[in-house]
Amino acid sequence: MGNQKGEKEKQVSTLLSKEPWRIAGMFSAIAHRYDQINHLLSMGLDRRWRRRSIQALELSGGAYVVDVCTGTADLAVTASRHVPSPGLVLGVDFSDGMLSFGQEKVRSAGLGSVVRLARGDACSLPCRSDWADAVTVGFGLRNVAETEQAVREMYRVLKPRGQLAILEFGEPHLPVLRTMYLWYFRRVLPWIGHRLSKHSEAYAYLPASVSAFLGQKALVQLLEVCGFTDVRLVRLTFGVVCLYVARKPSKG
Repeated sequence: MGNQKGEKEKQVSTLLSKEPWRIAGMFSAIAHRYDQINHLLSMGLDRRWRRRSIQALELSGGAYVVDVCTGTADLAVTASRHVPSPGLVLGVDFSDGMLSFGQEKVRSAGLGSVVRLARGDACSLPCRSDWADAVTVGFGLRNVAETEQAVREMYRVLKPRGQLAILEFGEPHLPVLRTMYLWYFRRVLPWIGHRLSKHSEAYAYLPASVSAFLGQKALVQLLEVCGFTDVRLVRLTFGVVCLYVARKPSKG
């Protein structure tokens, strides 16, 4: 019995490993179907969530935006289409496979003059301090090995009064809806993801990583500990997704 428990714990630990090379490789392996699967599994709501996160930032014309863990650049593209138009959106990710598909998306949309993609680590962003007017993260913070370091990096690159928007998965509060959602998220979603991507590990990792990630109150507290102010949590789609919005305070 003890051996079985130990083996199960080892399997969970391996599944949740956030070694950068492992996470990058896993996402590169599913990059070719990533957007299609996301739209399908969220029933198209992922587009609405991204638009809502950009709207929360109230970007001014010519703003500089950094999209961390940009993946295939969906959130970066959404930011680039904000009115008034930003001056530059820099998408950063460490998965070459995801960036390759993101680059093609940017070219096809004719957004190359506004959206630039770069390979980089969320814990060491390729930007100078006090550079960005806004920083965004769409469902990527839980994949970073050092969450606090990533948050401090986002704080570093923001200008004073700059804003941060983080999208992450949550759980509905209504009991019946919560039960149905968890069944879908933990049972149906991994099965569909596996069938479409031919990669079982990635879609077993998704619900496991969400369950293991910081709770809502803990993430709010972490943002405050790292120096952010005006932190607010907005629950979207009955709490299925949480939008965290925060601001870097003025100097002095």
